[in-house]
Amino acid sequence: MKWDRIEGNWKQFRGKVRERWGKLTDSDLDVINGKREQLAGRIQEAYGKTKETAEREIDEFCSKCVKPEDR
Repeated sequence: MKWDRIEGNWKQFRGKVRERWGKLTDSDLDVINGKREQLAGRIQEAYGKTKETAEREIDEFCSKCVKPEDR
């Protein structure tokens, strides 16, 4: 999956990110601004997860949100 699709369309994906990780605030989403590393860090902080777990969750999220032809 190409993360640049999500990063480039961050405003459209914000809602989906918020649905998936409800503990993230609007301020968190502003700081993340489509950056994968920022998202992983905020997930780790908010949920007490390891970096590997956060990355895995992001991968799963991406596979569900992005159409196969966009990967």
